[in-house]
Amino acid sequence: MLAMAFFLMGCPANQAEEQEADAEMTEGMDQELKADVFPATKGGITLTPLTNSPAYADASLSLAPIEMSETGEGVFDFTVTNYMLGEQTSDAATKGLANSAKGQHIHLIINNGPYFAKYEPSFSHPLEEGNNVILAFLARSYHESVKNDNSYVLMQTATGEDALDLNGPNMFYSRPKGTYSGKGNVESVLLDFFLVNTDLAPDGNRVRATINGNEFIIDKWTPYVMTGLPMGENSVKLELLNWGGTLLQSQFNPVERTFTLEADEAQ
Repeated sequence: MLAMAFFLMGCPANQAEEQEADAEMTEGMDQELKADVFPATKGGITLTPLTNSPAYADASLSLAPIEMSETGEGVFDFTVTNYMLGEQTSDAATKGLANSAKGQHIHLIINNGPYFAKYEPSFSHPLEEGNNVILAFLARSYHESVKNDNSYVLMQTATGEDALDLNGPNMFYSRPKGTYSGKGNVESVLLDFFLVNTDLAPDGNRVRATINGNEFIIDKWTPYVMTGLPMGENSVKLELLNWGGTLLQSQFNPVERTFTLEADEAQ
């Protein structure tokens, strides 16, 4: 009875201590990963959410089974609904971002490599040996991804034991990419990524974007504009994290890229 009495009396105290410890740990984690208030400026670089783009909420993309051509390339046959490839996005002239003269397109990403812009729904494209994880999504003419449940296709070419488990949270890099040159392209640069099987939230997963060594914590899945970038080579590292700051396990997480800004002769 004494032992039982000690146990019953001791439990609340132990529980209180454990709860207090958990609260302190949770508070520390939340404070460490507290999302930045945007626009946010660090190291002279400002990150601002890109807003008010046409939503294309009803746009959809689907893909027929990929076949191999006689030349060994994959034959892609997409169906695009409620979205016009090759058309300029209606607000392209006001965004102040690098814009494709060829209009709206599909971003084709293979194994989370740099995307290929495709302006027609059907085409052939080389595939690497072995398994290919393929993400394709609709993109506005200024390369911002269309983000809805039907605007993308995620698949892989391997089956059985050679296939990857793609059912977990995944993040794919989109922009920036390559070299930007000339006035009107280097002042504001799009930062955009694509999420599958997850979202971002203050009490959920987050993205840490490290731009030229400056860390920004993002808890809303939206495109961003980077300003204040120096001419020359710049770097972006994206990490998909859980609420406690742990890197989520994925073959493509994290991802790091470089891009270059060049001033033209008139500048």
